[in-house]
Amino acid sequence: MEHWFTIEQLNEDTFVISEYRHWEETHCYLLLGTERALLIDTGLGVGDLYRQVRQITSLPVLAAVTHAHWDHLGGYGQFDRRAVHPAERSWLTDYFPLPDAAVREMLARDCLLPADFSLDHYSVFQGEPTRLLEDGQVLDLGGRQLTVLHTPGHSPGHLCFWEQARGDLYTGDLVYRGTLYANYPSTDPQAFLRSVERISALPVQRILPAHHTLEVPTCQITDMREALCALDANRLLHHGSGLHRYDGWSILL
Repeated sequence: MEHWFTIEQLNEDTFVISEYRHWEETHCYLLLGTERALLIDTGLGVGDLYRQVRQITSLPVLAAVTHAHWDHLGGYGQFDRRAVHPAERSWLTDYFPLPDAAVREMLARDCLLPADFSLDHYSVFQGEPTRLLEDGQVLDLGGRQLTVLHTPGHSPGHLCFWEQARGDLYTGDLVYRGTLYANYPSTDPQAFLRSVERISALPVQRILPAHHTLEVPTCQITDMREALCALDANRLLHHGSGLHRYDGWSILL
């Protein structure tokens, strides 16, 4: 487990904890204020994320997921303070949309898991979040503030986190390089477009995605807006219209 995570310091008070050894190439972001810390997403649950976080900071940590999918919930239960959007609370408290067996298959696919990791004992977090995050809420970390943006489409309760003072947008699965997914039942292609339109109005200086390369050009937001608008105009922005490829990204509908 020791070398499962890659930790990079983006600046003096922001860290990214990545899982590059898995095909999902997930990123969790640890943001430090003077009083509190925010952990955006909690990865796959293969390694001890809490230990990695505690090696960086002793501040109280709120673990907030951009959305309650298995590849963002992995370390969620390791933290006492947990946040999610209300639209996905029931996925944590009542039932998760995918059975554990399906999640285990995806977790093990095309990946050499650490020898001391037990796939048989792996399960998706089930339990109560301690906080629900609504659109427009401001998270004050002490000398550092982030605004919660409800950006549904990839999932009903998908969130982005906007740090206006720095122009940083933590985009979860709304924007990244690679294939974006809006093709399964809990997705909404029309809402996806509206969310992209919303963030395209922000003066974004840096995109911090949940997967794959950290080098995401800010122009991708505008490119996505234009591409999705064109799909909509051609009556293709709906489930079942297939995979649409663009420069550096694609979307599966």
